[in-house]
Amino acid sequence: MPRVRKQVASINVVPLIDVMLVLLVVFMITAPFINPGQVELPSVGKTATAPSQPLEVMIRASGEMVLRNRAQDDEEIPVNASNLAKEVKRLLKQDQPVVISADKSVRYEEVMNAMSALQAAQVSRIGLLAKPAQ
Repeated sequence: MPRVRKQVASINVVPLIDVMLVLLVVFMITAPFINPGQVELPSVGKTATAPSQPLEVMIRASGEMVLRNRAQDDEEIPVNASNLAKEVKRLLKQDQPVVISADKSVRYEEVMNAMSALQAAQVSRIGLLAKPAQ
């Protein structure tokens, strides 16, 4: 009785490896020429002047918060983080801007908490007060 031979199906992967190595070399050569996206930040020296009579939230280095209404004789009202939104709603006139001026040693988190409280009070115009470059 003669033996029946079965054909063995196989895939030759050597050409696939050659193609992948060529692609890898091409990407390794072209990768250094691609420039990553850069973020251009505005400088403080080029910012516009502050609004004439804003409601100012001052955060001092000690963490104390004070509201100063420049529209009414610069009266300073001490507030804390929990009642900041309520006091701003009480003092805010229609379409009056609110600016936050914080001491440079104040933690960024405290400034963000003040901004969150102002957004909760539906203040539409919030800005940061900065000292212009000299």
